[in-house]
Amino acid sequence: MEVKTVYFEKPGRQNTAEALRIARRRAEELGIRQVVLASSHGGTALAAVEAFRGSNIELIAVSISAAFAPEGWTMSPQERRQVEAQGVRLLTAQHGLADGVAEGFFGSSTPGTVMAETLRRFSQGLKVAVEVSLMAAEAGWVEAGREIVALGGTDEGADTAVVLRPAYARKIKELAVCELLCKPRLP
Repeated sequence: MEVKTVYFEKPGRQNTAEALRIARRRAEELGIRQVVLASSHGGTALAAVEAFRGSNIELIAVSISAAFAPEGWTMSPQERRQVEAQGVRLLTAQHGLADGVAEGFFGSSTPGTVMAETLRRFSQGLKVAVEVSLMAAEAGWVEAGREIVALGGTDEGADTAVVLRPAYARKIKELAVCELLCKPRLP
């Protein structure tokens, strides 16, 4: 099998439309019915609505927990209403890999933070894509072990897309990144 991986010159939201196009094409080729993506303020989720219009693919947007309100990373009630009005399922949850109770006690040397830092060596978006798939699996919104397309990004927008088999956090070793569809090339 030959699958093309696209490398963007720079990370960031300028890659969102192309990442979504690539994600849709591969989801349709594989018959994947769910796409999970990160969306802090709803912009990526709303762009996905346009990119996936008419595809019959379920869009699940994952936003960050209220713990990150001081950083300005949380979705406002108005942004939430706008996304949900477009038919996107919107999940707000604690990060799947890090930023939980363990880090509160032990700092940055937990298994979750080590995994997050390892994924960042490929791209911030890969870390986010894996993390939002964990969050969606934990919520029961995607089936562990069934392939989905997951998207994440660097700061804003989407710049990384993968085909993966999600897992629950307690069974993290069952998570598999099957295909890397696109990502920014790191300097």
